[in-house]
Amino acid sequence: MKAAVYYRTGPPSVFQYEEVPDPVVRPRGIVFKVEAISIEGGDVLHRAGGELVGTPHIVGYQAAGTIVAVGEAVTDRFVGQKVVATMPNGSHAEYASVPSIASYVVPDDADIHAIACVPVAFGTADDCLFEFGHLIRGETVLVQAGAGGVGLAAVQLAKRAGATVLATASTDERLERLREYGMDYGINYVDKNLAGEAFRLTEGRGIDLVVDPVGGKTLEGSVAALRYRGRITWVGNAGREEALPDVRGIMQKNASITGVYLGAEFAQNPARTRPLIEGLIADVARGDLKVAIDSTFPLSEAAAAHAHIESRQAFGRVVLVP
Repeated sequence: MKAAVYYRTGPPSVFQYEEVPDPVVRPRGIVFKVEAISIEGGDVLHRAGGELVGTPHIVGYQAAGTIVAVGEAVTDRFVGQKVVATMPNGSHAEYASVPSIASYVVPDDADIHAIACVPVAFGTADDCLFEFGHLIRGETVLVQAGAGGVGLAAVQLAKRAGATVLATASTDERLERLREYGMDYGINYVDKNLAGEAFRLTEGRGIDLVVDPVGGKTLEGSVAALRYRGRITWVGNAGREEALPDVRGIMQKNASITGVYLGAEFAQNPARTRPLIEGLIADVARGDLKVAIDSTFPLSEAAAAHAHIESRQAFGRVVLVP
């Protein structure tokens, strides 16, 4: 099969498009022909400096496609069925091999490109808001990087739950587009003071819950925007800053920061996460939640796709198609 691989970490140019061995099916696993690959933020970070489990390395957390082989111990999947799956690596390829339990059935007639983008981004956003963020109706939520995959999911889920939703983005154009997804107030972080705007828009109260997938200096701004006893769910380091953020201000507010990692929940609490992801997939398939796909690239152009994400110009997901 063909795959986008690399032999060392670094910029997008490390990608090479090569023939690699086909994956094998495991007794409790499936192999599926990949039809859509959602490039996750972690894929970009991993390519830039993560661990290589082998050489050549195939990066990638999530993809969707059609099952072509089923392990002898698998009874709930069949050849020809469409699935979306999560994995520690391996999505940037024409075929993927995963444990059956890591796959979710794609509903009939659903847009497989959209469903390919659901589990990690929407599952993470849901956990940031509810499982760990403890959001209740009527509260105010600030979503950092609202135009990203997790951000767009969080904006929609928070609005659906009855929250007042603020979001940040780098341009007024992006903020305007976020309104159709449920954002009430936008803050352009390039030319506005985040904390000042957050307190102004909440009539001096501050933010109840901040969803922060960026980290670094942005996390410091999240702390500054919080109300007394506010909460932050910190879910990533999209800003790729090496210096640790200064969050000492959290003490003066008796506030809290909770780290969120959906992968750990997949491993530790599958009885909770499986129905959660299945429900989110069904919501997207019905059109109750939307996936914004900024652009699609051929798998052979994985370097260009990753570069586009790193340009910070994308609104929503970037998808690879083998």
